[in-house]
This record gives sequence, structure tokens and C-alpha cells, in this order.
Amino acid sequence: MTTVPSAPHRQPPPTPALRPKAVARTGLYAIPAVNAAVVAVLFVQAGFASNALIVLGRLTGLYGALLMAFQLLLVARLPWFDRRIGMDRLTSWHRWTGFCVLWTLLAHVVFITFGYAQPSSTDPLNQIVDLAETVEGVLRAVVALAVLGVVGTFSARAARRRLAYETWHFVHLYTYVAVVLAFTHQVAVGTTFTSSPAATAYWYGLWGVALGAVVVGRVVLPLRRNLRHRLRVGAVVHENDDVVSLYITGRDLDRLPARAGQFFLWRFLTRDRWWQANPFSLSMAPDGRGLRLTVKTAGDGTAALRNIQPGTRVFAEGPYGAFTTLHRTRPDTLLIAGGVGITPIRALLEELHGHVVLIYRVATEQDAVLHDELRDLAHAKGAELHLVTGPATPDRLGPRDLAALVPDVAERDVYVCGPPGMTSAVLRTLRELGVPRPQIHAERFSLAG
Repeated sequence: MTTVPSAPHRQPPPTPALRPKAVARTGLYAIPAVNAAVVAVLFVQAGFASNALIVLGRLTGLYGALLMAFQLLLVARLPWFDRRIGMDRLTSWHRWTGFCVLWTLLAHVVFITFGYAQPSSTDPLNQIVDLAETVEGVLRAVVALAVLGVVGTFSARAARRRLAYETWHFVHLYTYVAVVLAFTHQVAVGTTFTSSPAATAYWYGLWGVALGAVVVGRVVLPLRRNLRHRLRVGAVVHENDDVVSLYITGRDLDRLPARAGQFFLWRFLTRDRWWQANPFSLSMAPDGRGLRLTVKTAGDGTAALRNIQPGTRVFAEGPYGAFTTLHRTRPDTLLIAGGVGITPIRALLEELHGHVVLIYRVATEQDAVLHDELRDLAHAKGAELHLVTGPATPDRLGPRDLAALVPDVAERDVYVCGPPGMTSAVLRTLRELGVPRPQIHAERFSLAG
């Protein structure tokens, strides 16, 4: 283990009393809660059917539609929410909301089917067929549910691990087909939708906001930013046999709202790579003149980046992520990185004020990407740099070792980025050492790249 000693440091400006993450989460929780109450009021105003099963079926259908709209909002990549909550957490919530949508709509189908079958003594299967053949919009709803079932199956962890990202993403796009089909079903047969002008305006407004958020966050903003900044590869630097840094240039980069710790989805517009978007963190703090990403070879896609030519056009979506100094709660900071997870950590080190301790966990010194750069930067900023080497064992940064390196760890903000196993082990260690949850900021390596 090597160490760069610290030097006197200056106190940073005070942090805000209200935590941005707490404010954003409260706002995001309030959206479904308020809309659930509105749906309940509109449902009551529309009147009840005589059959309790049909009542439950209609109510679960309405809440399934509400959850589907909320699910779209979670992946709209709206900057205000993304910078305060983080795409990794929003994506996780989107995933679980998706399963809730699937089960809620399955309950809707079961309740409606048995509700209509009960007075007619028709078996459930024939009742579904009869409804699909005679009631407008029901067949579209059945198709939408089938599409959601396929997407849900591909999104299960066991299936997801076996799929390439591009394959999974292509299948996932069919969710938008299901959304359109479900909406047209609701317009055609939803009694609550047509019960009053207020109800009709509410549902049109709800779906308009959800779909509009997706269009703005995932189409309009990326196109606008790329047209403005005209990004290109300025230089390609081979850090070692497995790691390459790409320097990105462009116009008006001082107007690009990127922060240290964030990442972009990068598309390099060559003949064989324009269709691939990969998440890579910035490995230098944005300075208004250029951007840098540092990539370790992990497959054919990342290996091909070593041959990217300067001048190649770049289409970047972002910046994304809440792994920034916006969420600081303490004057001093501990940064913990593993492997190429050092890239956003290195950018944060450049931006942070106060006393900083950086622990860099690698198997050998040769695996320490950007180590010379980190050493010089740590010396210039008066930060402590600890290079921890050795086999990847869970206890290598256990409570005893971490407390010995950083005795005041509970008084610091802690930023962690590395492989999933290391990140999970470090988070357990921090909890054992009594570090308050608001002071812990973790970026999952699989997303930060």
C-alpha cells in the first residue's frame, strides 16, 4: 500500500440544509400518491357496477394505467430528477414498477373476466374470447398484456444476465407499443375515462405528461445538446494495454451542464458503432473546454474504442447521474474506488474542497489506472491517496482496515464506485462503522462504467 500525505486544507462553503435527494424523492413519491387519490375520486364519481368483481377489475385497471404512466416518468431521464436521485436508482424503481404494472393488469383481467362470466355461467376462457370479439378495445388490451408479459420475462434477472444489452433494449422498446394499445383500450371502454369532462381531461393530461416527458428527456434534449455542441474525438491516449482515454472536443462546452462524477451514453458515429450506446463516466472534471472518458477493455465493443480515430463525430446523451458534489453533507470526504471505477472518483477529486482521503483498491499496482495522475492531483490538493493492493477478498477493506486508514470516517461524506461485489462489501463496512446513510453515495460500476 502506498500513501500520499496530506497538506493543510481550506474549509468549503456550507452545504444546504435541505438535501436535494430527499426533496426529489419526496416529490417523486408525491406524484403517484396524489394521482392515486385523484383516480379514486373519479372512480367513485363514475358509479359502481353491481358486480363486486367487475368493480375490482375496473379499479385495478385504472391503477395499472396510472402505474404505467408513472413507469414512463421514471425513465424519461428528466435532468432535475436524474441529478438528484440518479439513473441507477430511477431505473431500479422503473423495473419494480414494471412488475407491479404486470401483476395489477393481470388482476384486472382476472377480475373482469370472472365478473362478466359469473352471471352468464360462461367459463373464463370463453368469456375472454367473447369480450375480445364483441367489445371494442378488449383485443388491443389482451395484446398489450401479452407484450408486457414478454417484456417482463426478458427483464427477469435470470434472463437479463443472458442477453446482450442491445437485445434486451430492443425487446424493451415494445413497452411503448403496449402503452399505446392500453391507452386506446382505456379510451374505448373505460367508464371512468368517459364519465365526465373532468375525468376525460385528467386521463388525457396524465398520459400527455408521461409521454411528453419521455419525448423531451430522451429525444428533444439529446438532439438539442448535440446540435449545439458538435462533439468530436479530439485525441486518443492509450493509458496501458487495456485502458484508453478519449478526449472529446466541441463548441460551447461551458454551457454543457455536466459535473464531475456524472456519465454520458456515448455513440461514436463510425460505420460499425453508430448504433451502440455505452455508459462511460467522465474521468476529468468538466472545464468548459473539453471532456474525457477513460475506458477499460471488457469486450469487443470497448476494445474497438482503442481504434477510434481523432475527428470522429460523437453523439452523447446526458449528462446523467447523482454521483456528484451536489449531495455533500460534510466538509471532508472519503473517496473509495475499485478498478476502473476510479474514473468518476478521479473527476470528483479534482472538484472537491475540504480534506479528501482517496482509497484506490486494485489487484496489483499495474492495474492502478491513472495512478501517476492521481498522485500528482492528490499532492496539489493536499489529499491523502492510499493504493490498496492484493487479492479481491471481502475483508480487504473491512471495518478494522478502513477505520485504521480513516479514523474519522463517520464524520465524512463517502463516495464509493467499483465492481458490484466490492461496492456491496464497502457499503456493509460503512454501515458497521456507523456512517450515517445520508453521507454515503454509491455509484454502481455496471452503470457508471
